[in-house]
Formats: sequence, structure tokens, C-alpha cells
Amino acid sequence: MHRQHRFTPTQVLSFILFVVNLSILTAQAQNLPPARYDGFVYENRQGDLDSILIEAFFDPVCPDSRDSWPPLKEALKHYGSRVWLVVHLLPLPYHDNAYVSSRALHIANTLNSSFTFPLLEQFFKHQEKFYNAKTINLSKTSIVKEIVKFATVAVGNSYSSAFESGFNDRKTDLKTRVSFKYSTSRGVFGTPFFFVNGFVLPDAGSPLDYHGWRGIIDPLVGAKSSQRINVPHFI
Repeated sequence: MHRQHRFTPTQVLSFILFVVNLSILTAQAQNLPPARYDGFVYENRQGDLDSILIEAFFDPVCPDSRDSWPPLKEALKHYGSRVWLVVHLLPLPYHDNAYVSSRALHIANTLNSSFTFPLLEQFFKHQEKFYNAKTINLSKTSIVKEIVKFATVAVGNSYSSAFESGFNDRKTDLKTRVSFKYSTSRGVFGTPFFFVNGFVLPDAGSPLDYHGWRGIIDPLVGAKSSQRINVPHFI
């Protein structure tokens, strides 16, 4: 059952102002395009021109992002190498801990790309720990310490100091900003948000169930099979 996610005018206005201010503040720091394309590739399953590309825009502490992940993961398992996924992060400004949790994912990916999705799933599973109301009386430093402890449970206690160092490394801050700016450059204003082969799906901000994904991807897979059958080969 779909849960309709509605953005209030205040949230939309706050988001627009946040984007404008962040763009001004980071314009000088990010004069050149990033060295690599933004996003995390699921299971390092990079496709080719014949593969179907899904791009998902998530906020690690967004309930609708959390709810959208299991059916998408199930669809990816069903289609195998015919579909590949890139996840982009959009830390929403009205989720107080979205930015620091997104930065933790960039740190995890820097340490070992195999850590990224297990940590994302941990955030989704225990998301309520980092909701606004739960951390309202905590300082930013305390929240970072909590997230370091939380992350090391997912990736291993031996990485505790590496995660702490990651939060003191300006590169991880810049990577998180790039993710935010990339998302907004694509016109993404909420989470979850999905693109398939570069085209945005409707109902932004709402989870898509497994049957919804099948309804979108099956015709594309069928069309590709038909093209392979009908395209003549010249020897």
C-alpha cells in the first residue's frame, strides 16, 4: 500500500533557501567537476549500454527511503545483471542528522566500498535512533560519536578510529556536499526519488512496491529482447 508523502510549503521553501545558501557557500570550494561520478553502485554491478540503469536518491534517515529499499532490492535480485543501481544521497535539511549520516556512508565507501550498503541498511533498520526528537538535546559532537559507534557495529570495531578520522577529513565533507549538489542539479527535491535510464519516475517522495518495479522494468527488458531478435546482422 502506498503511503503518500506530502511536502508542506514551508518544507519546500526551506529546502530551496538551503540549496541557494549552500551553493553560494561552496561555489569557490567546488570550482571543478568532481573526480568521479557521484553515487554508490550496488554490489559493484556496473552495467553496459544494454543494461537498465536505476538511480535512487535516498536520505538515510527518511522513513520513505527506508520503506522503498526492500522492494527495490527484491527487484534487483530478480533481474540480476540486466539491471544495475546507483544510489545518490540527498540529506534533507529538515532531517537534523541526515547530513552526518550521509557523510558516514561516504566514509564507509572510502574505507571499503563493500561497507556502504550494509551501513545504509543499518541506518534504515535503526533509523529512529537518529530522528530529530531523539537527538534534540545532543550536541553535534555527541551525535558524531554516536554515529561512529553505530557505524562500527555494521563494518567492524577495528574501523572505529578510521571513522573518527573520516569525520575530521575535509574530503568526506566535500563528497557529501557534492552528493547534495548533484541531487539538486537533477531537480530532486525529496526522497525517495527514482530515475530509470535517465527518466524520472512519477510519485516522487513515495515508496514503490515490488509489483510497481516489475510493471516498470518488465516492458523494458522485453523491449531489449525484441531488439536483439529483430536487429539484422551483416557478415
